[in-house]
Amino acid sequence: MSELLEVKNLSVSFFTPEGEVQAVRDVSFSLRAGEVLAVVGESGCGKSVLCKSIMKLLPPAARIKSGSIAVNGADITAYRERDMRKLRGRLFSMVFQDPMTSLDPTMTIGAQIAEAVRVHRPEISKPELHTCVVELMALVGIERPEERMKLYPHNFSGGMRQRSVMAAALAGSPSILFADEPTTALDVTIQAQILDLLRDIQQKLGTATVFVTHDLGVVARVADRVAVMYAGKIVETGTAEEIFYDPRHPYTWGLLRALPALSRGRETLYTIPGMPPTLLDPPRGDAFACRNEYALAIDYEEEPPMFRVTDTHYAATWLLDERAPKITPPVGGGTDA
Repeated sequence: MSELLEVKNLSVSFFTPEGEVQAVRDVSFSLRAGEVLAVVGESGCGKSVLCKSIMKLLPPAARIKSGSIAVNGADITAYRERDMRKLRGRLFSMVFQDPMTSLDPTMTIGAQIAEAVRVHRPEISKPELHTCVVELMALVGIERPEERMKLYPHNFSGGMRQRSVMAAALAGSPSILFADEPTTALDVTIQAQILDLLRDIQQKLGTATVFVTHDLGVVARVADRVAVMYAGKIVETGTAEEIFYDPRHPYTWGLLRALPALSRGRETLYTIPGMPPTLLDPPRGDAFACRNEYALAIDYEEEPPMFRVTDTHYAATWLLDERAPKITPPVGGGTDA
C-alpha cells in the first residue's frame, strides 16, 4: 500500500491570553490507502486538534508552528483557505462527534446531502442529483431513502443523524475520512452499528480512515493500526494486535487496564492516577512520568525517543532502553525489545 498521508514533526499551538498552549507536539505518522488508523488517548491529549490541523479547520488563535503535511506526495502545509476548499470533501472529509450540531435543523436531510454533492459536482442534473442522494443514503444504511430524504434532523434518531452526516461526508468520494469520536453521543447498541458501517464503507470504497477515540474497546473493532497520544505527543504506535497483545508504554498499559472487560471479578475499575499535565507549560522529560508507577529517574529529566520494538511497533519509553530494569507489565507482553 502507498503512503496516502504523511505527517512529519507537526507542532500546533493555541495562543491564548494565558499563554501558548502546545496542543500538538512534534507528531509524525503516516496513513496508507485503504487503511484504518485509530488515534487513542484521554480527552485533551490533542487527537481532534491533530485531525483539524490536517484539514486546516483550526480557529484563528491556533497556528501550525512547525512540521509538514503531505497528501499523495504534495506538501499542503502552507496551503491557504482557498486552496484547502478544493481539497476538502474530495481529498479528505470529516465526521464530527455530535451529528445534531453538524446538521441544519431547517433543511431536510435530502437537501443537506444534495448540497454536499452539488459543491463537488456543480454541473449535475436534478435527476442525477436525486439518484446520487438516494444512493448515498442507501450506502450508509438508511432504509427507504426516497421517503426519508424528505424528513428533517429532528425526525431522526441519533444513529440515523450520524448516518446522514456520513452520507454528506462521502458525497465527494474522499480518499481520507476523519472520524472524530463519531459514536460518543450514541448508545452502545447504535455505536456498534455505526462502527460496523464505517468498516463496511472503508472496505467497499477503499477509503482510508483516521478514527479518533478515547475508547480502546472501539479500536479493537475497527483499526488496522493504532497511535496512542498523550499530552500532545504520540507515545506508542503499532498494529492493533501489537497494541492490544504486546503494549510497551506504561500509558497504554493504563488504558488497557481501565477496560471493563479486564476488570471482571474486581470490586473497582482501574483508573490511571493523577491528571494529565497542562500544555501551557509541559513538564520536563516524559510528560507521563508523574502518573507512571514504573517511572525512572531519567523520565523526569529527559524526554524518551521512539524505541523500535518491531518494524511496525514503536514506543517512547525509557523502559525500552537496554540499560533499564526489566518490568513485567500488568497487561500484554514483556518489555524486552
